[in-house]
Parts: sequence; structure tokens; C-alpha cells
Amino acid sequence: MKKDIHPQYHKTAIKCACGAILETGATKKDMEVEICSQCHPFFTGDKKVVDTAGRVERFRKLTEASAKLKSVKKEKKVAKVAKKKKAPAKKAIEKK
Repeated sequence: MKKDIHPQYHKTAIKCACGAILETGATKKDMEVEICSQCHPFFTGDKKVVDTAGRVERFRKLTEASAKLKSVKKEKKVAKVAKKKKAPAKKAIEKK
């Protein structure tokens, strides 16, 4: 076998965002993860949203903005239709 081509194998502590520490062997000395088997919903049975970089909050803001925009467009359309219904009646009276 060739010398010095294989990576060093260390005892590693993997730290989870929930505070759990798992010890294993790896080529990296320290690792950090966002979710592990002690806090993952599949293993715990809990429903939990892990918001990385505010993505869930951003999605909620976008859906709220979209709903507001739809309601504004609908109000404008209703107002326009109501205006069209009233306008021809006045013109018909004026022509007579």
C-alpha cells in the first residue's frame, strides 16, 4: 500500500442544534448538524418545522402578500363591473 494517501481517522463528536452529542469515527474532527435522530420528527413522532435561514417565514410572507394582491385585484374588478353596469343606464337615459 502507498503511504500518506489515506485520510486520518479520528474519534469525532457530532453536535446537533438540539444539543445532542453523538460520538463516532470520521475523517473530520468536529461536525455540527441541524437535525439528528434524537430531534427528527420521524424518530420522535412530533411535528416540528425546522426553519433554516428564515425560509418558512419568507414563504408565509409571500403567501400573505399574494392573498392581499388577489383581494385588491378582485375589489378593483368588482368596482369596474359595477361602474360598467351603472354607466350604460345613464347613457340610455341621455339619448332619449
